Amino acid sequence: MSRAASTMEIFLQPGEYFVGDADFRVRTLLGSCVSVTLWHAAKRYGAMSHFLLGSRKDQPDGPADGRYGDEAMRLMIGELRQAGIEPRECEAKIFGGGDMFPMHKRMSALNVGQKNGEAAKQLLRGYAIPLVSESLYGTGHRQVIFDISNGHVWSRQIKPAAAVVPVAPAVREMRMAS
Repeated sequence: MSRAASTMEIFLQPGEYFVGDADFRVRTLLGSCVSVTLWHAAKRYGAMSHFLLGSRKDQPDGPADGRYGDEAMRLMIGELRQAGIEPRECEAKIFGGGDMFPMHKRMSALNVGQKNGEAAKQLLRGYAIPLVSESLYGTGHRQVIFDISNGHVWSRQIKPAAAVVPVAPAVREMRMAS
């Protein structure tokens, strides 16, 4: 059986994460959210998150939630350790943090995407995981594909379309109707 036929595709929704071996390819779509990929080259094992915010303000006593970067990282690292992988032996890549509303600039504070990107970098530093690549910020959304078999991550950033209001055709139609 060929490699392509045996690869299982996983699509991450916001707040989800995945940990698995070389049999998986993981995809997601990101706006201001951020994905962190972790890959262990020797074991061909990896993890990918899709988080919405770097952390939550109040920490309830419930289970960890993948919608928050710090908690998603804890969940991924826990599963990697269960597989016998030390996080420091992985390489990391970060994607996302796009500005989805470039026309609505705030004068103060970083936008959500920038905050998420900075949170991801800080988390990796805290776990001493080397960051080998990043594709962060800018405008629009990204499509991301992580092939755990070889550690490659493809990212395509799509700029938002300019808002076009079809005023002229509507005016023309109204004039023709009268």
